[in-house]
Parts: sequence; structure tokens; C-alpha cells
Amino acid sequence: MSAIRDEIVDANGFAFRVHAAGSPDAPLVLLLHGFPQSRHSWREQLPALADAGYFAVAPDQRGYSPGARPPAVADYRTPLLMADALALADALCAERFHLAGHDWGGQLAWLLAGQQPERVRSLSVLSRPHPAAFARAFKGDPDQAHRSRHHRAFLDPDTAGLLLADDARRLRRNLRDQGVPETGIAGYLEVLGEPAALEAALNWYRAPHDDRSGLTRADAPPVSVPVLYIWGDGDATVGRFAAEATADFVTGPFRFEELPGVGHFVTDQAADAVNRLLLDFLGAPA
Repeated sequence: MSAIRDEIVDANGFAFRVHAAGSPDAPLVLLLHGFPQSRHSWREQLPALADAGYFAVAPDQRGYSPGARPPAVADYRTPLLMADALALADALCAERFHLAGHDWGGQLAWLLAGQQPERVRSLSVLSRPHPAAFARAFKGDPDQAHRSRHHRAFLDPDTAGLLLADDARRLRRNLRDQGVPETGIAGYLEVLGEPAALEAALNWYRAPHDDRSGLTRADAPPVSVPVLYIWGDGDATVGRFAAEATADFVTGPFRFEELPGVGHFVTDQAADAVNRLLLDFLGAPA
């Protein structure tokens, strides 16, 4: 099995900490994590992708990497986060690349593939629906607002302190209750156990309230590149309505895979299934 390397990639004026596996000469798969996770969320996918002949790179994104942690809430606006991903691909010498994302990383991935299809070879998204499907769910699914209630709670300036109090008891409990194993929790707290990192990560939720570019985007463009969308029917934050509506916003080849009994943190709960689906979707490197 290919080894995971710790590296630093300079991009967009920042130094991003990344996990990488495979040859830099191979086709790039850029994997974007969500909250409250880190590059560690792709620990099972990186070696599998490398063994299949890909160059797999999972960064700690803006705010999560110590060398990419600007101070202002406005520094975490969605267009800036998207620019980071493209700059990382540029720094890795990939004019075109395969893109994968989970949760907030999935949000960026949907928008990048919709706006820059000439850069994205394929799109794989875990859990997070297309932003326009998510917007539709808030109107058509009575349960979605309740599922997403944490978005508003994260606007409270005391949130980081509450989550990290008593050795991060609340954050640990929230992850554990959603099926994340202790090894995963330890990996995520290695990054977000630092108050400055968690505060920056919460800014991903706070900044969109200023620029109207958040997780629900009725104006988000459809995606024309090949798409794999993986959703667990036990997801506490994304309901079936939003998941199934996602197909309406993909104009290219679309594959929807539902994982029974799996929750929001798909790579933690069903790593083998994710690997199987992802490798089957990507096929042999071209």
C-alpha cells in the first residue's frame, strides 16, 4: 500500500499542509475536507488512489493550515476558498484534475466544477448536495432547516470555546454520536483542538452571511462534468429531499450511490465502500 506523505504546498500566497500519496507525475485527484475534519478525513482514500495510479492530495484548507490562517471573517468568503483549491492544483502542475469533496469541501467542489468545467475532469462529492438542491430543500423539506440548525449556532462567537471546553468534550461527543471512530476524532482534534484553528474553521460558516455565497445557492450553476454523488441515508444533516434533488442540477453523466445506514461522515463510517465506488467511477488513469 502506498505511503501517505506530509508536505507543504505554497499556493495563493499561503502555505498549505497536505497529505499526499502517489507519483506527482500521475493524474491529480484533489480531495477537499469538510467540518470539523481535516486532511485526515481522506486517510483511507489516499493510498487506494495512489495504488490505482493517481496522485492523491488532501490539503488542510484555509484556516485549518497554520500557514493559511488569515484573521478576518471576510477572508473566508466562498470565492476565496475556491481560489485556494484552484491555486493548489496550479501549484501541483495540474491544468486539469479530478476533484472530490465532502461537506464544505463538497460545496466548493460543486461550485468549482460548475464554474470551471475546463479544469475539472470529474467530480466526486460525499454527503453535500448540489447547492441549488440544498436551497430547494429548505423550501420543500420541512425537516431540512432542523437538520441544518448548527449553521446558525456556529454564528455565536462563543462556539469555539464551548466546543473545546473540558478537553473538547462537546466536539468529541458530537463526532462520536455520528459514528466517527476514536482514531478519526484524534486526527481531527490534532488540527481543530487548537482554538485558532477551530475559530478559523467556524469562519467558513460566518463569512457567507456577509457575501450571500453560503451552502444554499439557488443560483449555483449546473455541473456538466461526470459526477459521482455518495449519500448515506443516515445523514443527520442532509435529508433525502436534497440528496435526490441533486440530479436536477447535473447535465453530464451522473451516478448517485446511496449507502444504507451510513451517516454524514462517510469516509469514517464506510471507507471501503467509498474506495470501491470512487475507484470504479474514476477507472484507470488516462
